[in-house]
Amino acid sequence: MNILFLCTGNSCRSILAEATFNHLAPEGWHAMSAGSQPTGQVHPRSLALLERSAIPTEGLSSKSWDNLPETPDIVITVCASAAGETCPAYLGPVLRAHWGVDDPAKATGSEKEINAAFVRAYCVLRTRIEALLASPLDNLRKDPAALKVELERIGSLMP
Repeated sequence: MNILFLCTGNSCRSILAEATFNHLAPEGWHAMSAGSQPTGQVHPRSLALLERSAIPTEGLSSKSWDNLPETPDIVITVCASAAGETCPAYLGPVLRAHWGVDDPAKATGSEKEINAAFVRAYCVLRTRIEALLASPLDNLRKDPAALKVELERIGSLMP
């Protein structure tokens, strides 16, 4: 199963989700990330946070959803629609879910406050990814309706 974590810029949240998912996922599950309007670079704070968390960063890049290496089975948007962000709508016959997370790239304040925004985004995504991976993946894979319900439920979890 291929999961696409999708946001607008593909520099922070979707990158954090891709790397974390691939670090924790069982064989047969793979994540990728993309943006509808990619920035072209991964945010340095995202890379530093992943490295501090002992999650590999090799090969991570900000890329367009037009250049995916594989077709996703599931698309999870991670933009924070409650914050007024416009979530991209992936065009394709795939299962979709929304896991809204505030964009740490837009955080302001002191270095400590900005770093805390990145840690918050990572913790929310990791909590949700761990919940997905703890669910009965083999059964859910065979039942798209149940998988959709589970993905939506997980999208409301907070650490």
